Amino acid sequence: SWHHMSDELFPAAGAEGGPPAAVLPLAARMAPRRIADFVGQEDLLGPGKMLRRLIEADRVASAIFFGPPGSGKSALARFIAAGSNARVEEVNAVAAGVAELKKSLEAARYAASQTGRRTLLLVDEIHHFNRTQQDVLLPAVERGEVILIGLTTENPSFYVNAALVSRSTVFEFKPLETKDLEAILDMTLADA
Repeated sequence: SWHHMSDELFPAAGAEGGPPAAVLPLAARMAPRRIADFVGQEDLLGPGKMLRRLIEADRVASAIFFGPPGSGKSALARFIAAGSNARVEEVNAVAAGVAELKKSLEAARYAASQTGRRTLLLVDEIHHFNRTQQDVLLPAVERGEVILIGLTTENPSFYVNAALVSRSTVFEFKPLETKDLEAILDMTLADA
């Protein structure tokens, strides 16, 4: 339910010491390795777009990605995590309790104070965090101890604390189009 992720969380397929690409699960084989490999979401990730520039510079600040399932929210969050110099922790809002969240934020505070290293906190299904959990998270986001990337299929304006939303940039992901799915399949088959 709660995962502490290493810095080598998502090594490129076939990276030295890693399994060859053919051994990896399909989702891992399909995961983009460069920002240019992302298919769809051109409004967010096209050349010169703000989110793409932030990712390329490893300057992503707290953000909420919202959109339908399968639109690339998790893939992009993991891509950002893999390319970041930050510590990375991932939590599923359905499974994590307040105590676990506090423990993670304490680890982030310690890392920030001892090494100056930021923590990137990926929160899947952030709309499931209750008011208490969101209130626990808010001070760490405000102080910059964690960079929040919240993922949700629900409009955050209705389900996420207004203070958290105001301290994050909300990026709306659109459903992938048929041409996007075909491009992903073509790349995956070429890589097989």
